[in-house]
Amino acid sequence: MKIFLSLITAFTLVSPLVAQADAVQPAADAAEKGLAIAKDRKQRDLGWGDSEAKMTMTLRNSQGEESVREMRLKSLEVVDDGDKGLTIFDEPRDVKGTAFLNFSHTGKPDEQWLYLPALKRVKRIASRNKSGPFMGSEFAYEDMSSFELEKYSFTYLREETLNGVVCHVIEQIPADEYSGYTKQIVWLDTEHLRAQQVEFYDRKKSLLKTLNFSGYKLYKDKFWRADVLTMVNHQNGKSTVLNTAELRFDTGLTDADFNDATLSRVR
Repeated sequence: MKIFLSLITAFTLVSPLVAQADAVQPAADAAEKGLAIAKDRKQRDLGWGDSEAKMTMTLRNSQGEESVREMRLKSLEVVDDGDKGLTIFDEPRDVKGTAFLNFSHTGKPDEQWLYLPALKRVKRIASRNKSGPFMGSEFAYEDMSSFELEKYSFTYLREETLNGVVCHVIEQIPADEYSGYTKQIVWLDTEHLRAQQVEFYDRKKSLLKTLNFSGYKLYKDKFWRADVLTMVNHQNGKSTVLNTAELRFDTGLTDADFNDATLSRVR
């Protein structure tokens, strides 16, 4: 409210051109600060190399009924581009052998493929369909990509405390015209720039989902990873929890382990 009143006062006391310049400057400052924090966040997470994780995915419907899936996630850092990821489902039987391959990019749309063992074929996920649900969960296909600066424009909003943690609050606007989101509001703790919470707004600019991070652990004395990711869909009452049971770095993965041509043969 104070900001709004100060803008009105400035407009009535100075010429329109000066008032316009004064209004633009804070917006430019907020964009510059938002981008600077995002760059710092990205810089702090460079150099992790490769990793393998064992995880569970718990799907919960609006009545509270649950189904649990066991999965493995292999990740490879790519210099000067987005990262690569391979997700393999091991349990239960109806999803066993399903595999998802993701190539994140900085200068072009991400590439994604899904192998469906029941059909014995690899399906490429079209860019315009990335807002669809990933394996029936509340995560979208675009949520499965790595964080890259080029995918967003940033605006610093404020500093506030969330669950006892002091955070920077940043607005991210997706650059991709096919994104299912008009904006994301991200809470990053001011000490380590770890994501604490993300709000996702749909194409109608309504709050769609909230993602919360918990159970952070430090790996290789530098890299923070959250053990638990909880995505809640406010519009359908469903939720999905990703829980990491085991995470290892420097496992020797290479580009050869991330190949759409051999996706149907991954184990």
